Amino acid sequence: MAVYPVATTAELQARLAEAEKAYHEIATGGGVRTLVDQSGERIEYQPASLSRLQAYILDLKRQLGILPRHAGPLGFYFS
Repeated sequence: MAVYPVATTAELQARLAEAEKAYHEIATGGGVRTLVDQSGERIEYQPASLSRLQAYILDLKRQLGILPRHAGPLGFYFS
């Protein structure tokens, strides 16, 4: 995982909103979108790279602490 400069909550929320909007536009046929990520790199997202954009969205949510915690795998026991 890359190390980025510390961003404020407001900056992370703005990035998240922009990334989610781009995801929606691409997923609904809007074509290519260009975003600037946390390291300042310009990235073009297109339908073939939706998984990369989704990973970026999850990373932003993780940084904001808004992802649900996973309880772990479910197991079934039979007696």
